[in-house]
Amino acid sequence: MTMPASDPAIDAAYSPRAALPPGVFEANMDAYRDRSAAAYRSLPHERDLCYDAASGQCLDIFPAPGPGLKPAFVFIHGGYWRMLSKNESVFMAKTLTRRGISVVAVDYALAPAATLEEIIRQVRTSITWLYRNGPLHGIAPERLFVGGSSAGGHLAAALVSGGWREKLGLPEDAIKGAMPVSGLFDLAPILKSFVNAWMNLDDDRARAASPIHHLPPRGCELVLAWGEHETSGFKDQSSAYIAAWRAAGFVGKTIEIAGRNHFDVLLDWCDEDSAMTRACADMILSR
Repeated sequence: MTMPASDPAIDAAYSPRAALPPGVFEANMDAYRDRSAAAYRSLPHERDLCYDAASGQCLDIFPAPGPGLKPAFVFIHGGYWRMLSKNESVFMAKTLTRRGISVVAVDYALAPAATLEEIIRQVRTSITWLYRNGPLHGIAPERLFVGGSSAGGHLAAALVSGGWREKLGLPEDAIKGAMPVSGLFDLAPILKSFVNAWMNLDDDRARAASPIHHLPPRGCELVLAWGEHETSGFKDQSSAYIAAWRAAGFVGKTIEIAGRNHFDVLLDWCDEDSAMTRACADMILSR
């Protein structure tokens, strides 16, 4: 399929890396890797648990200390569906496990080798696996919360979306809350951006994969976050999604993190007292 040329204005709105001074993106990626490596070195964890035999994809679990089953925050990495992995995505494990919240990082096959439909299938399968196997790993299956950044924010919202849980034998309220950060909820602009060079979406597939068009029958706890210095496309996406969420009669909140961009906003989860950490913990521990 031949893709139309991208629109320069849309490219700018959805190019967070290009909006930063030279070296800033690379420094943030180094911080993801270094702080995640420190978590693997210093915290108890289970690594490379296969959640999907069909694809061989795995997840990692950092259990919260103490007796009994714990709530879990399931994080899905970004990278425009084609880069990064769970291995750079556990930097929040120390701050959240200290609060009694287990952390799960999920891998998925990357585009363009995997279609978006397959990626969504995989992350939904990870939730099914956790719901059924969580107690074997110290996780309370009735207290699953999801989050993600950028494309991972899209995938977190795809987990909240309606129309899939019953087919996999899950209750409609299997996910109790979601915290997408700088997420993508309407993929229509992606069709006209540089991203579609590797996503190869058309109108029908983009709409089918857009969480804004597939809200659940019942809304869970929802927190949408983004950085103050985010590019306009991501801010607009979160504004549109929270408007649709509230129009459906659901309750959700938004937080803009002062001084942060599309990438370093996530590193605030390494700070015990940051607005990101407090919002995430409040969402989870209030239920």
